[in-house]
Amino acid sequence: MPDEREMRFERLFRSEADAVRSYALRRTDPADADDVVAETFLVAWRRFDDMPSDPRPWLLSVARNVLANRRRSVRRLVSLSDRLAQGTGRSASPDGTAATDLKLAVIAALERLPEKEQEAMRLIAWDRLSPADAATVLGCTRATLAVRVHRARRRLATLLDPDRDAPTVESDPSGHPVRIVEER
Repeated sequence: MPDEREMRFERLFRSEADAVRSYALRRTDPADADDVVAETFLVAWRRFDDMPSDPRPWLLSVARNVLANRRRSVRRLVSLSDRLAQGTGRSASPDGTAATDLKLAVIAALERLPEKEQEAMRLIAWDRLSPADAATVLGCTRATLAVRVHRARRRLATLLDPDRDAPTVESDPSGHPVRIVEER
């Protein structure tokens, strides 16, 4: 017969697994998303007694770390593959399909942002977390999150509409930025 802890964990899984899977699906393919969910809840089981009363931001933070670990593993594998390919005189070629619809254009622009800004935008826009919860997932303050979102929005606007008037940055004589002047 399951004990109280197991029953509480099962309730947690039933209530939060879809949110964790949705989070993972927006960042990886379906097969990997299922693995991310499994790894996230394995960590949750191990640290069940340390979990906060609102578990979703904590679980998404764990999922974020699982995804980051997977990306690092993939980068190491690609790097090794490239080194091996160079040694044999062949080169590895990534899959380069053209993106024509708006969704793919936005995703491509998002991927050009710094990683911290990408994640801030995904948490706010895709996962619909509050700024406080998104800051918890990222391990930063709400003010830091607000700066990341602001910068990401500006960069996305420029990436999606390159003809848009970009702001001018005034510099001091040593070349350090002093202020941004908006063109209207």
